[in-house]
Amino acid sequence: MTTSIHPQTRIGHVHLKVSDLERSVKFYTEVLGFEVTARMGTQAAFLSAGGYHHHIGLNTWESLGGPPPPAGTTGLYHVAIVLPDRKELARAVKRLSEHQWQIDGAADHGVSEAIYLRDPDENGLELYADRPRDQWQHDANGNVTMYTRALDFDSLMAELEHK
Repeated sequence: MTTSIHPQTRIGHVHLKVSDLERSVKFYTEVLGFEVTARMGTQAAFLSAGGYHHHIGLNTWESLGGPPPPAGTTGLYHVAIVLPDRKELARAVKRLSEHQWQIDGAADHGVSEAIYLRDPDENGLELYADRPRDQWQHDANGNVTMYTRALDFDSLMAELEHK
């Protein structure tokens, strides 16, 4: 008999292999807004939001100067970074725009709204904000109903006008 994993289990951090540590640190701090919490010389950096020890680790231990993985191979699809609310998602979109960073896609998934992009090493990133759970829709069996629809950018960016 298999038991379920504890419901309070969470993903603690992601550690990414990068080809140029300083370029990646600059992207994650200046474009996304994370803070460096620790470094291991010129080979690794640890970044967080809000002073946690680290949400993202970056290293060149096996990847210094290396190319991104070729298309059609297995590996990480994307890292999903949860923002606390819709206004913070709008702020993230504004930062991306200010840095002229390309957005690959955007979607309304019913339970969340998301922006998709790639970091300097072509690692996929999803920046998203969940809707409150009481707004999630469920099917007749009680399963969460998710979908992919166009994100309403005008409505999202209007969040910045509200205090």
